[in-house]
Amino acid sequence: MTQGNGTRDRGVLADVPASGPGGHAVVVGGGLAGVTTALALADAGMRVTLLEGRPRLGGLAFSFQRGDLTVDNGQHVFLRCCTAYRWFLDRIGGAALAPVQERLDVPVVDLDRAEGNRLGRLRRDALPVPLHLGRSLAAYPHLSLAERASVGRAALALKGLDPADPALDGQDFGSWLAAHGQSARAVEALWDLVGVATLNAVAGDASLGLAAMVFKTGLLSDPGAADIGWARVPLGELHDRLARKALDSAGVRTEVRTRVTSVSVNENGGWSVQVPGETLEADAVVLAVPQREAHDLLPEGALDAPEDLLRIGTAPILNIHVVYDRKVLATPFLTALGTPVQWVFDRTEASGLKEGQYLALSQSTAQNEIDEPVAVLRERYLPELERLLPRTRGAEVKDFFVTRERAATFAPAPGVGRLRPGARTKAPGLYLAGAWTATGWPATMESAVRSGVGAAAAALGALGRSRGLLPDFFEEAA
Repeated sequence: MTQGNGTRDRGVLADVPASGPGGHAVVVGGGLAGVTTALALADAGMRVTLLEGRPRLGGLAFSFQRGDLTVDNGQHVFLRCCTAYRWFLDRIGGAALAPVQERLDVPVVDLDRAEGNRLGRLRRDALPVPLHLGRSLAAYPHLSLAERASVGRAALALKGLDPADPALDGQDFGSWLAAHGQSARAVEALWDLVGVATLNAVAGDASLGLAAMVFKTGLLSDPGAADIGWARVPLGELHDRLARKALDSAGVRTEVRTRVTSVSVNENGGWSVQVPGETLEADAVVLAVPQREAHDLLPEGALDAPEDLLRIGTAPILNIHVVYDRKVLATPFLTALGTPVQWVFDRTEASGLKEGQYLALSQSTAQNEIDEPVAVLRERYLPELERLLPRTRGAEVKDFFVTRERAATFAPAPGVGRLRPGARTKAPGLYLAGAWTATGWPATMESAVRSGVGAAAAALGALGRSRGLLPDFFEEAA
């Protein structure tokens, strides 16, 4: 059955020829990594078939319907320094739908103050690094004067680290912060405020190499690097509808509800990709699926240590959705201290809600809550929202529900860097893509897109095809 925009449900694939003038590539997985790979290969002149087991594209960054609401499974943001994901948005025609704030400005509310909630802000000035954050840090009310000075010294020390140094991968960020004079309060009110949202781990559980990469790139590279962007429309509008449209325009054949059961070398030295009842022949195959699924599909000998893929841990994210009968939050988002609540986003307009306000709470490092019943989470979080947002007191809760991603990201634990494989395997013509591969970034949309470009670059290079149409960051990703 044919779907809109030329994308087909699981059906007859026998009409897909094995090869042609540009060669044929099969991309397994329709998340951001797979869509990026397919677009990059098609732009370079290859014929591409994209296979996705779900009925939609977008991977873990998707939308669904709940009555009249269009709901994102979780709140996803990106930064101005995420050049790959911003290229992806531009490539699919969605950049205007996910703009970046003009200047970094994050409201931070502390609920631990005896005198009542205290508001601070992390914002930047139009000054060079590191002065761009100087005034904000000097006035940050959630740290003492001595703690603020200590944070500045630690930031300068962090700036001197090389995130690519393998020695940093084996150390944890929390120990490094303690060794550089950071109090428990400074870690909670600043370092983890940023790190938990970007790494999905507290400092003590995060690789120093990945943490250094995040803070150096986001806060210590360019004055505007940490400006925040987010979709003003449902994620499905970007990662599914517009992505399908771009794939169709590029000539990619996209098959959803099509699960790959095996990948093997054929008698001609190419690749056979098996789906139920069908076999596709290809010159190149890219596995753009989660690490455990990639492990199960890899033919013997494709990696020296395929078991390493199973050693890459996963970390959950819990998303709590609350619909009120009135407006209770006056800003697009905020973050909080002294409460289980981490980040709160206003998703009213994007969801299509006509009356009241829809808030989405994004709860990273949710290992202790990911399986809690909805009733328990409701009892815990509604009072916290009343503490955080006084306007919720007396407001009617029209809906309360939860979305859970138990393996939302790979766990950025010390030592994970040596487990992450590159795009190339030992099997000629077989490549890997995914946020969990060796992009140098944590498990973000940016990492997923970079991995897709890197896999495409590797495949094109091996086939002797020009990589000139790839985006200008591909050298880093390849």
